[in-house]
Amino acid sequence: MTTDTPMDRSGRNRIEVIRTVSSLRAFTQQFRDQRKTIGLVPTMGALHDGHISLVKQAQSENDAVIVSIFVNPKQFGPNEDFDAYPRTWESDLDKLTAAKTDAVYHPAIPEMYNANAATSIHVSGVSEGLCGAERPGHFDGVALVV
Repeated sequence: MTTDTPMDRSGRNRIEVIRTVSSLRAFTQQFRDQRKTIGLVPTMGALHDGHISLVKQAQSENDAVIVSIFVNPKQFGPNEDFDAYPRTWESDLDKLTAAKTDAVYHPAIPEMYNANAATSIHVSGVSEGLCGAERPGHFDGVALVV
């Protein structure tokens, strides 16, 4: 299983960090075997109070909560700077540890998107309104990763 449990600045164990799909399946299996519910809070990191409120809501409704942190390249259009998106890994881990999140799923891009993958998704309606009008393809990338 490809996981690690880093230490926070005070030397306490942080939440479990899961990096592969197979490790995520193994981690969640323990809850499924006990017929426990698992909440997922999908994010691209750079966590703020809104994200933590989603974690708290998921905790109130589930036996375990996993937060994903994945900066999804498929959500960025040709004129958007994927490399400039904030990546605040240490701060994010501190916040999730303080919130008592059970685990964080933090995969690399090849773990999420196989080099030979040919799948795409287009969601009509929502993709054309709001920020979708100025960010063509953004919601397609969101739908694909979800």
